[in-house]
Amino acid sequence: MGIVKIGEDLHDDIRRASSVMCRSINAQAEFWMKIGMLAEANPTLSFSDIIKMQLEAADIPQSDKTAA
Repeated sequence: MGIVKIGEDLHDDIRRASSVMCRSINAQAEFWMKIGMLAEANPTLSFSDIIKMQLEAADIPQSDKTAA
């Protein structure tokens, strides 16, 4: 495990997002970093496409149904 120094404003954004997403601050930062890395590697994919790709890679079935 390493230490990454980030600005205070970004840390505040991560802290607020982590409370909404029910993640620890570290887990939220890791999620954003992973999604950002995948977005850079796959510039034609949307956020939704990246999430779908990750869920499929984890063998989590996706429902095609939408809520009414």
